[in-house]
Amino acid sequence: MAKKELMGLFTDAGYAAEAGDALERAGLTKNDYDFLTDTPYPEGALGERHISHKIYVFPFIGAMLGLTVAILITAGTQVSYPLITGGKPVLSVPAMAIISYEGTMLGAILFTVLGILFESRLPYFRKRLYDDRITEGYIGLVVEVDDSKVSDVERALTQAGAVEIKRAAA
Repeated sequence: MAKKELMGLFTDAGYAAEAGDALERAGLTKNDYDFLTDTPYPEGALGERHISHKIYVFPFIGAMLGLTVAILITAGTQVSYPLITGGKPVLSVPAMAIISYEGTMLGAILFTVLGILFESRLPYFRKRLYDDRITEGYIGLVVEVDDSKVSDVERALTQAGAVEIKRAAA
């Protein structure tokens, strides 16, 4: 069944939160709607779903990959081109430690940036409903719903105090 995207615009956070409650009473889940606002409300203030981030995993994986690549490069280079100086071993740990540290940090930084982009869902190529008044203090409540429930959602948004309801262009 085809889904439609609707957006209700609210002037007050209380009305928007009430609309979220009305949508749940209409049978929608918290995954079916999302709030758009320019104000950083505390998490859960509007009744939105809790999103758990796993951003801390990305630097750890990047650091491990960077360390592994750095050790492979330095050990591979020293084994491929053995230069025995004064009877010392071919693999020199102090020289490898510096490159390993740099590789670890580079991997952690690069994966942190990638993690931020991934967790922020960027880039987002699908065009979503938006209204410029959201930057002026309005609160948008974007709902993705089956065609059969569009009228129920519009009624719930209107009764909650939406000043305007927008539909995505088909």
